[in-house]
Amino acid sequence: MLVGSAGVREHRAMPTDARDSRCPSASDTLRDLGDDDATQTVEVLRVDEGSGAKLRADQIVVEEPLEIQLGPVSLAVVMRTPGHDLELVRGFLAGERVVASPDEIESIRHCTRVAHSDAIDNVVRVVLRPGVQVDLESLRRNLFASSSCGICGKATVDNALEVAPPLEDDACIVASRLPEMAEALLDAQDVFAATGGLHGAALFDVEGNCKVVREDVGRHNAVDKVIGWALERGEVPLRGHTLMVSGRVSFEIVQKALAARVPVVAAVSAPTSLAVDAAARAGIALIGFVRGHSFNVYTAPQRVLIGDLRPTKDDGSP
Repeated sequence: MLVGSAGVREHRAMPTDARDSRCPSASDTLRDLGDDDATQTVEVLRVDEGSGAKLRADQIVVEEPLEIQLGPVSLAVVMRTPGHDLELVRGFLAGERVVASPDEIESIRHCTRVAHSDAIDNVVRVVLRPGVQVDLESLRRNLFASSSCGICGKATVDNALEVAPPLEDDACIVASRLPEMAEALLDAQDVFAATGGLHGAALFDVEGNCKVVREDVGRHNAVDKVIGWALERGEVPLRGHTLMVSGRVSFEIVQKALAARVPVVAAVSAPTSLAVDAAARAGIALIGFVRGHSFNVYTAPQRVLIGDLRPTKDDGSP
């Protein structure tokens, strides 16, 4: 797996031309930030029924932890795509009612002195104006704040692997079953079909049989429900199983799969950079963009049986 560099520096957006009255789009903003901050290049195995299996470069979104401090005290660690961190923190403070107005904030900046060199852009310290009262203990309880998850990508994955070691089994999945799994998940999402507003997660056994499907407004909650179903029946560790999810794959979903010992995680959408890093180190096959009869294999390709197809380098032709 080839991973391109992806910095996490905070950049100031260039001011838009006063004569241009259009509202800048999110992509405009990311261009101001620098694409390397928000995306990362990896090499994937692209499998397509019509054109075979090809190794090619793919862009994935960057996911990194950000620690928010009030003075010297850690308040919360959130996962985010680097860029506009100070705006994120201001919005977080307002949304969680830490401050009643922006006037209560004396200063907000990235910390340049941190314990881990890789975390230098992943810590923001907020100083409130004198006289602003905050119940820190209550806030931290309500926010489930924890700095133990790490404030750089490597530390975050390290801590996950300390709790649940990498998988060393030889479980595999037959590639031709992936489209059937994605279709089975969609077909079983009754509430999504009625509302279009829920995430789904499903668990499949080694033969590709769907064992359980659960839905929730939170993608992580849907995964927790599936794993909880398996725990209740004494089926964890889930050797030989595949976890299929309806949305993108973040680090937390890979972390949950590792804890339950699931060797394959597949999704109809994209993974984040930290999900790819975690899956690679955990020995989990991470598969994205399962749509129709094609998909991307981001990690552990040895777990994906693609029959007579042999990977070739993509020459760039359609």
